[in-house]
Amino acid sequence: MLPPGASRSLPPVDLLCRARAEYAEMPGLSLTVPQAARLLAIEPALCTILLDHLVDEGYLRCQNAQYSRSDTGRRCA
Repeated sequence: MLPPGASRSLPPVDLLCRARAEYAEMPGLSLTVPQAARLLAIEPALCTILLDHLVDEGYLRCQNAQYSRSDTGRRCA
C-alpha cells in the first residue's frame, strides 16, 4: 500500500533524495528490493517503484535483481 499522496509514476522527492544519498555514501552498495525497503523503512511495493524510477533516470542499474549505482548517477541537490 502506498502512503497518502504517493504516486505510482513518481516517488516523493524526499524519498528519491534519501535513496540517492544512501547509494552515494556507499558507491559499491547493491541491494535487492526487500533489502532496500528495510534500509529505507518503506513498503516493498513503493520501494520497487522508487528503484525502478532511479533505473529509468539512469542513477541505478539492475542486474540479477540487485540494484546498484550506475556510472552516470547524479546526486540529489
